Amino acid sequence: MSRFIVSWHYHCAGYRLAADILLLYLIKKNSMKFLSLEPFVPSGSNFEASKQFFQELGFHINWEADGYVGLQRDECRFILQQFENETFAQNFMLSVKVSNVEEFRSSVLDKQLPEKYGIRIGQITPQSYGREVNVIDIAGVCWHFVEQ
Repeated sequence: MSRFIVSWHYHCAGYRLAADILLLYLIKKNSMKFLSLEPFVPSGSNFEASKQFFQELGFHINWEADGYVGLQRDECRFILQQFENETFAQNFMLSVKVSNVEEFRSSVLDKQLPEKYGIRIGQITPQSYGREVNVIDIAGVCWHFVEQ
């Protein structure tokens, strides 16, 4: 009789161990997190000018590959792609949170980026989600810079 009890105990313990392992696996599997979003942004017809423009906005180059460049400023990252499609670019928008929209707009104007690159920058406008200024880049992409 005691042999049966010992055998039953090991049998149950085996299932319990398997259940614990499965539970740990499921917890670990479900704890996977999305870490970043890095959109591919078209450069328009002049890849080098677009790259230079974003560097003047304060982005630095993390890496370069054939027709691609990884750009970053603070926690914001994107991939500039040597790609020209006017219709696509004019329908592509990005939202960037900034700490001070007035300071951002002033820096763009002080550097004379609209004159240098032919970009457009709007006025600061209040929105329900915060104050915002829009920039249309060289390719025609609309960047919404929103004060956080």
